Amino acid sequence: MVLSMDEIINAICLHTAERTGVRPTDVQVELSWDEEYGYTGEIWVNGRSRYIVELNIIEAIMQYVYREYGIRAFRDDITLDLDEEITAIIQEPEQAY
Repeated sequence: MVLSMDEIINAICLHTAERTGVRPTDVQVELSWDEEYGYTGEIWVNGRSRYIVELNIIEAIMQYVYREYGIRAFRDDITLDLDEEITAIIQEPEQAY
Protein backbone atom coordinates (compact mmCIF):
# COMPACT_ATOMS: atom_id res chain seq x y z
CA MET A 1 0.00 0.00 0.00
CA VAL A 2 1.23 3.49 -0.85
CA LEU A 3 -0.04 6.69 0.74
CA SER A 4 0.17 9.90 -1.24
CA MET A 5 1.52 13.11 0.22
CA ASP A 6 -2.07 14.33 0.67
CA GLU A 7 -2.91 11.27 2.76
CA ILE A 8 0.25 11.73 4.85
CA ILE A 9 -0.76 15.35 5.50
CA ASN A 10 -4.28 14.19 6.42
CA ALA A 11 -2.78 11.66 8.82
CA ILE A 12 -0.69 14.36 10.50
CA CYS A 13 -3.67 16.75 10.69
CA LEU A 14 -5.88 14.10 12.30
CA HIS A 15 -3.13 13.03 14.72
CA THR A 16 -2.30 16.61 15.71
CA ALA A 17 -5.97 17.57 16.10
CA GLU A 18 -6.55 14.59 18.37
CA ARG A 19 -3.55 15.47 20.53
CA THR A 20 -4.27 19.20 20.78
CA GLY A 21 -8.06 19.19 20.95
CA VAL A 22 -8.70 21.16 17.78
CA ARG A 23 -10.47 20.31 14.53
CA PRO A 24 -8.33 18.70 11.80
CA THR A 25 -9.20 21.65 9.54
CA ASP A 26 -7.47 23.96 12.06
CA VAL A 27 -4.13 22.23 11.44
CA GLN A 28 -1.77 23.15 8.61
CA VAL A 29 1.18 20.97 7.61
CA GLU A 30 4.17 21.48 5.36
CA LEU A 31 6.44 18.49 4.74
CA SER A 32 10.02 18.61 3.52
CA TRP A 33 13.16 16.56 3.03
CA ASP A 34 16.82 17.51 3.13
CA GLU A 35 20.09 15.62 3.30
CA GLU A 36 20.95 16.72 6.83
CA TYR A 37 17.63 16.14 8.63
CA GLY A 38 15.77 13.73 6.36
CA TYR A 39 11.96 13.92 6.42
CA THR A 40 10.59 16.72 8.56
CA GLY A 41 7.53 18.89 8.76
CA GLU A 42 6.22 22.07 10.23
CA ILE A 43 2.77 22.16 11.80
CA TRP A 44 0.70 25.27 12.52
CA VAL A 45 -2.12 25.18 15.08
CA ASN A 46 -3.81 28.32 16.39
CA GLY A 47 -1.03 30.56 15.10
CA ARG A 48 1.75 28.51 16.73
CA SER A 49 4.17 26.34 14.84
CA ARG A 50 6.22 23.31 15.78
CA TYR A 51 8.52 20.99 13.93
CA ILE A 52 8.15 17.25 13.58
CA VAL A 53 10.68 14.61 12.56
CA GLU A 54 10.35 11.36 10.64
CA LEU A 55 9.29 9.34 13.69
CA ASN A 56 6.42 11.78 14.37
CA ILE A 57 5.29 11.44 10.75
CA ILE A 58 5.42 7.65 10.93
CA GLU A 59 3.49 7.62 14.22
CA ALA A 60 0.69 9.64 12.57
CA ILE A 61 0.70 7.28 9.57
CA MET A 62 0.49 4.22 11.86
CA GLN A 63 -2.65 5.56 13.51
CA TYR A 64 -4.13 6.72 10.21
CA VAL A 65 -3.82 3.37 8.39
CA TYR A 66 -5.30 1.59 11.39
CA ARG A 67 -8.24 3.99 11.67
CA GLU A 68 -8.94 4.36 7.94
CA TYR A 69 -7.97 0.94 6.55
CA GLY A 70 -7.94 -1.40 9.56
CA ILE A 71 -4.26 -2.19 8.97
CA ARG A 72 -2.08 -2.53 12.03
CA ALA A 73 1.30 -1.31 10.74
CA PHE A 74 4.41 -0.94 12.85
CA ARG A 75 7.33 1.48 12.42
CA ASP A 76 9.39 -1.09 10.55
CA ASP A 77 6.50 -1.61 8.11
CA ILE A 78 6.50 2.05 6.96
CA THR A 79 9.05 3.61 4.65
CA LEU A 80 8.95 7.22 3.52
CA ASP A 81 10.04 7.80 -0.06
CA LEU A 82 10.70 10.87 -2.18
CA ASP A 83 10.11 10.97 -5.90
CA GLU A 84 8.13 13.94 -7.18
CA GLU A 85 6.44 14.12 -3.77
CA ILE A 86 6.81 12.39 -0.41
CA THR A 87 4.96 9.08 -0.20
CA ALA A 88 4.67 6.40 2.44
CA ILE A 89 5.08 2.74 1.53
CA ILE A 90 3.31 0.46 3.99
CA GLN A 91 4.22 -3.18 3.99
CA GLU A 92 1.03 -4.98 4.88
CA PRO A 93 1.35 -7.97 7.20
CA GLU A 94 0.75 -11.33 5.61
CA GLN A 95 -2.44 -13.07 6.57
CA ALA A 96 -2.09 -16.28 8.58
CA TYR A 97 -4.30 -19.09 7.32
